[in-house]
Amino acid sequence: MLSTMLKIRLAAVAALLVGATVGYGVYASQIGHIRPFKLGLDLSGGTQLVYRADTSAIPSTDVADSMNSLRDTVERRVNLFGVGEPIVQTEKGGTFAGQTENRLIVELPGITDTEKAIAMIGQTPVLEFRLLKKDAPTPKEGQPAPSINDTFENAVITGKHLDRAELQFGNGTNQLSNEPVVILHFNSEGAKIFGDMTMENVGRVFGIFLDGVPISTPVINEPIPGGSAVISGNFTPESAKELVRNLNFGALPVPIELLTTETVGGTLGTQAVERGVMAGVWGMFAVMLFMIIWYRVPGLIASVALMIYVVVSLGIFQLIPVTLTAAGIAAFILSVGMAVDANILIFERMKEELRGGKHGEEAIRDGFARAWLSIRDSNISSMITAVILFWFGTSIVKGFALVFGLGVLISMITAISVSRTFLLALGVSAEKGAARFFFGSGIKL
Repeated sequence: MLSTMLKIRLAAVAALLVGATVGYGVYASQIGHIRPFKLGLDLSGGTQLVYRADTSAIPSTDVADSMNSLRDTVERRVNLFGVGEPIVQTEKGGTFAGQTENRLIVELPGITDTEKAIAMIGQTPVLEFRLLKKDAPTPKEGQPAPSINDTFENAVITGKHLDRAELQFGNGTNQLSNEPVVILHFNSEGAKIFGDMTMENVGRVFGIFLDGVPISTPVINEPIPGGSAVISGNFTPESAKELVRNLNFGALPVPIELLTTETVGGTLGTQAVERGVMAGVWGMFAVMLFMIIWYRVPGLIASVALMIYVVVSLGIFQLIPVTLTAAGIAAFILSVGMAVDANILIFERMKEELRGGKHGEEAIRDGFARAWLSIRDSNISSMITAVILFWFGTSIVKGFALVFGLGVLISMITAISVSRTFLLALGVSAEKGAARFFFGSGIKL
């Protein structure tokens, strides 16, 4: 006869599994199908865009830094959540107008609509602050300035110096005005340059340009050391809001011109996906078989927890969503093997408690308690590794680190919660006989 507590535990576990299954069924029925996973450029192909960067107005010593800033800005623009895995890189091309041509190459996985790919980058504005040359006429606001390099000096502040932008109503002279203005807040480098420039050039016109068009040409009346600037370019609320959004997405430090577009196929293709899936299936099957043979009933429970881990992980990958590349699939397969690491520590500790003569439930609780410190330390060290890889790595390495880190975190939760719940639900006396054998491990207890 099952005890009342055991019945309650089994009912709770059953309710959890049934609820999860029904919930997923309702979700799948509403969307009509199971949403496919996002695959990387190496598996599903995508779009490649090649841009030429106009660095003619930038000192030669600052070109490399400007190109790196351009690369970071575009990558941030097309990969807001850090999981799209775009490939953004710079290169030097041929000679253009007597100068070495600097190019930006952007590869966007899963995007075959060229116009959409261009829009993701083309909407990013080029922000520049330029001093009007002495004795040069001031251009009218809102009008194109084709001779901007002849009228204004080289840009002293660009989008790379911008920290953030915000929308406000009313300017510094009339707070009751409903005129929308854009407030720019510079980073530490930009604040210093802006403060020094306004201090040394009081009385001069300091033009603010967006994509080469002067949106404001104010006169520097006094030094502005606070690291902020106000743009009041006769905006409507909608245009000011759009400008703030684009600037916060990342203003480009240099102008770019689209040279070529190309739709590329996956370098590895569907065969790599199929082999990766088969490797994951066989790997999980081998791990489950070993756990069941070696650890018997606890191994069977660990196998159930492993299947729950796989389902939860794949669901989170779609929810974020994570772009799976060959490296990401490899990280997930690797995490499958590591997902049972905590269970092995728990089962070995539990076996030692059983050898000491403790009852099944007591042995399970003490085994979990003794194994927790080792589980905590090993998973923290793995998470630290994943964070470092994600922080310092490139897009492909970031994908590997993200999948690996999520896998470690989810596996620890499933091992501590799911395995523990099932074991306690089956925590019968395991002092001797068949129960002792089925809760043992290896050839003998």
